[in-house]
Amino acid sequence: MHPKARLKNDLKTALKTRDTDRVSAIRMAIAAIQQHEIDSGTREDLPHAKVIGILERLIKQRLEAATQFRKAGREERARKEEAEARLLESYLPEPIDAEHLEAEIRSVIHETGATSSADMGRIMGLLKARLAGRARMSEVSRRVREILSP
Repeated sequence: MHPKARLKNDLKTALKTRDTDRVSAIRMAIAAIQQHEIDSGTREDLPHAKVIGILERLIKQRLEAATQFRKAGREERARKEEAEARLLESYLPEPIDAEHLEAEIRSVIHETGATSSADMGRIMGLLKARLAGRARMSEVSRRVREILSP
């Protein structure tokens, strides 16, 4: 099922159960997707990969906000942001395990003929397309650097 359709179904369920935190997070995600549709100039549904990218961005924003709230001593608000991030993560595809991630990275490095960190842009571009929503790109980037470093 397309993530946007799943979000809309879950919104209806959350409204019926009066789960205000869940309703708020899901509405925020749907609004971000719709805003991107409007900004792109088409009112058609976005492709699956674009929706996953939007959800990843929202998750990253929530986790960064949680870090900032913790620094400011607002633990309750930080927990709320983390809960929203966990909720949004449930709409992403199943995460890739470490072995498959390592194999995918090595495969892309071999395909591109990369030998140094100067080739990171090409490698990360291909990996982002292949791993959309299944791995955190910060973790992928760290692993690529480890492999490429002498």
